[in-house]
Amino acid sequence: MKRIALTLAALLAPLAAQAQALQCAAPAQVERPRPDLPDARQPRRVLPIGSYTLAITWSPEYCRTRRDDARNAFQCGGGNRFGFTLHGLWPDGTGRQWPQYCASTPILPDAVIRQNLCVTPSAQLLQHEYAKHGTCMGVSPAAYFNESRALFQRLRFPDMMVLSRRPNLTAGQVAAAIARLNPGMTPRSMRITANARGWLDEVWLCLDKRRRYTACPAHQGGVTPATRVKIWRGGRGADA
Repeated sequence: MKRIALTLAALLAPLAAQAQALQCAAPAQVERPRPDLPDARQPRRVLPIGSYTLAITWSPEYCRTRRDDARNAFQCGGGNRFGFTLHGLWPDGTGRQWPQYCASTPILPDAVIRQNLCVTPSAQLLQHEYAKHGTCMGVSPAAYFNESRALFQRLRFPDMMVLSRRPNLTAGQVAAAIARLNPGMTPRSMRITANARGWLDEVWLCLDKRRRYTACPAHQGGVTPATRVKIWRGGRGADA
């Protein structure tokens, strides 16, 4: 099957930038996602937009328990290797609730999916993110993903392998390490999330309506800065 590979320049990018796609080849033919629709648990909610969250996922931890699931083969199997991946760009409300599923949407075009698979490595997640969040921004799928991808790809990250070996690592230290490499960002501009076992799960970056970094609202989730977190480096061993 013909494959579309990342450019050599991207693969040889400076280490601080390499916590994104370390190696990724998107297939010429992509999986067709299912419709993603509101339901009783996740209802349609049309509300004014007050700010935004750019949510990114630490892929090694995501794949740790999903590597053998065929639904995650592109992200977690084969020759692809990811550091951080883009979960999505989420419009937030002006209070505790946020807009979601603001309009119906067709299945995403193959070209849109293919263009974004090395950033968000799941066709179904791409469908979900546009249906739930992108429709509330009043833009086309291509425009939504172009913006969210640009916001994600401008991020720079510390060497996560080195950071993972720091004794007694805290969420606040992870936030500070990321903020130091990104102009305009401070540790207060992000929420660090960890799973029940204490491993780094996601980083949520808080943006104002002009997509500038801003302090996260007090009600947003995440662990406290003093919470100890561990960073899974990949592989199957106890110290991978």
